Amino acid sequence: MSLSLKQLTVYLTLLGLGGGAGVLGSRYLMAEQSVQRPPEAVPAVLQPSNAQPSGRPPEANLNFIAEAVDRVGPAVVRIDSARQVSREVPDAFRNPFFRRFFGDEMPKPPEERVERGTGSGFILTSDGRMITNAHVVAGANRVKVTLKDGRTFDGKVVGVDSVTDVAVVKIEATRLPTVRLGKSETLIPGEWAIAIGNPLGLDNTVTVGIISALDRSSSQVGVPEKRVSFIQTDAAINPGNSGGPLLNARGEVIGINTAIRAGAQGLGFAIPVETAQRIADQLFTKGRVEHPYLGIRMATLTPDLRKEINEDKDFDFEVTQDTGVLIIGVAPNSPAQRAGLQPGDIIRKVAGQPVKSAGEVQKQVESSQVGGALEVEVARQGRVQAFQVRPGAFPTEDSDE
Repeated sequence: MSLSLKQLTVYLTLLGLGGGAGVLGSRYLMAEQSVQRPPEAVPAVLQPSNAQPSGRPPEANLNFIAEAVDRVGPAVVRIDSARQVSREVPDAFRNPFFRRFFGDEMPKPPEERVERGTGSGFILTSDGRMITNAHVVAGANRVKVTLKDGRTFDGKVVGVDSVTDVAVVKIEATRLPTVRLGKSETLIPGEWAIAIGNPLGLDNTVTVGIISALDRSSSQVGVPEKRVSFIQTDAAINPGNSGGPLLNARGEVIGINTAIRAGAQGLGFAIPVETAQRIADQLFTKGRVEHPYLGIRMATLTPDLRKEINEDKDFDFEVTQDTGVLIIGVAPNSPAQRAGLQPGDIIRKVAGQPVKSAGEVQKQVESSQVGGALEVEVARQGRVQAFQVRPGAFPTEDSDE
């Protein structure tokens, strides 16, 4: 069906999705029965899950966004956490002179204070396993979990992984509503994206937009210490949305809403569901995550970077190509050094897969096994060589190392 711009505007208004400046409206109304959706706007049929619908009559003609929220909403929770924060004691309280001067009237040093935060999460299993962001529960062993139906539970923080910003929580309950997990690997920019969470303390808030981009690196998002390739969306995400689900048009979870760029509007980022599920499984099983690492510093080559490196006398190698992934440095006694990799090597393949960017190399390394054999093919001085590297466990603040 081909629609003119005027006809399309009228159509969106009838669906309750009309808005200004290309922004989707915040109201999700029932579509008029006399209006047919264009074929591309009709999502696949939602698969059944044990999330309990809101009790709306089955004959109600909801749009696909409302249908997705109706099914998944009961499995989205609010997480309230608290942690003790020690205040720094001023030097005056340690100075014997002041103690002698004030005597019994010496003021008391500042006491510990409690920091409280609110985030979101969603239920994975009917017996109370759920997932959220690590920064939502940072420093807390116990949290308060509130379901959409008003029930509250004491939750135990089972595990936290600061490297990916994923954490898992367990509550003691049965027959809970759960989400259905989808796939982010097949996403295409322009697809619908639905966010549910508790932004700014406003519980059960729903926003909608599209998938704006994929594979945003941690440095692009502004969190270079993380090891995640983020999904970018323009669905409104605010503080408090952290840990809540990002859904596709079928109501499947495709990511965890995690970050926003300071000072930006319409830029939200989510951890892909495959990453979140892999980390959550390890946290529930072992309570911690081992991240494979090689011990290299690398950069995606460009003509400008090649020129800059070749003109810098601090580098004792010459770059002879404009594209590829350049090893800039190798950490002493690292898996990469033990395998024979050197600064100046240009990575061509990892685990048999061609790589063109540092992000692609990181993704292949992250999917490998600590201690397992990982083949890395490089170009060195015009020759192609393959090395067997055994990734080590990346030391983190959550580990015992």
